[in-house]
Amino acid sequence: MELTGAMYFATESPVWGGGRAFYDPDASGRVLARAHLITVEQFADIAAQEMYRQPGVDLDLVDALTQGRDVLGGGRYETLVCAGQVDGLPVLTFTAPWGMNDIQWVPPSPAYVRFLASGLLSTGAWDEDAVATYVAACPGASGHWSSKDIAALLKPKAL
Repeated sequence: MELTGAMYFATESPVWGGGRAFYDPDASGRVLARAHLITVEQFADIAAQEMYRQPGVDLDLVDALTQGRDVLGGGRYETLVCAGQVDGLPVLTFTAPWGMNDIQWVPPSPAYVRFLASGLLSTGAWDEDAVATYVAACPGASGHWSSKDIAALLKPKAL
């Protein structure tokens, strides 16, 4: 699916060794995204893991669903966003409380770029060139990653 806003890379992921992807729903542009139909409990569990919180705690989604956003904390991925609806169901995600121009951008690692771009490509909605061009243009990746370099990461490796 496509969301209104922008994706950018910032902060430093200890797992991926580079910038993390964030969503700025207030920025102009479009964000290529994957949507998964999950339960409220599953969403709460995923959000808790990304927030480094204890899983198993219910999230109060009222403000996110009625106001479009709920800031649960000041850290990365601690802001819930309702980015619209699909077939009458809310499209919920989480991001940082800051905007993309409020923080220093950090280039993502090759492994993270491959993981993210492969996920977008696997939807079948966009071809390799569209995904590579999109990711390469995102703040944080732009100037560090070319669409050609990203496309090369998506090629199967010879054994």
